Amino acid sequence: MTMITLAHRAGAAALVLAWLSGAGPAAAQQPTPSAIVTAKELLVVKGATGMFDAVIPGMVESTKNAFLPTNPGLYKEINQAAAKVQTEFAPRRSEVIDDIARLYAQHFTEAELKEMIAFYKTPTGRKLVADEPAIIQQGLARADAWSRKVAEEVMSQFRAEMKKMGHDL
Repeated sequence: MTMITLAHRAGAAALVLAWLSGAGPAAAQQPTPSAIVTAKELLVVKGATGMFDAVIPGMVESTKNAFLPTNPGLYKEINQAAAKVQTEFAPRRSEVIDDIARLYAQHFTEAELKEMIAFYKTPTGRKLVADEPAIIQQGLARADAWSRKVAEEVMSQFRAEMKKMGHDL
């Protein structure tokens, strides 16, 4: 993967995260405990907590797979360790949810959070929750294709400009 593609993907991912969070450039405020609880409810209602379900199992699986090739005779023990570590680390998932809830509570008042919760409980809000993952996936695929196309055009134009200056790149 080229650096251009990586940079474009990182930029697209940042835009998607900003879009998903709904957080604009609003000034951050010190959230109340009640606002944080309301923000957690919003994350649950909008289906945002599910995206963290696979993070710890993925980390454990990746770590396990790093050890297996060099220690194939320890397959059973490595799998046992993986199961134990996954169980021990599973509660840590709540840390990232708490942190993101705090961000929401810093950017939105408790009343605004409650309005968003009310929206996500409507038929349209539930449809958004159901359809948004596919829309985001398709959007990222389109953004990736677009960035590759534009990167090729930039490369071609850059070469043309350099050729005008007598340099064949």
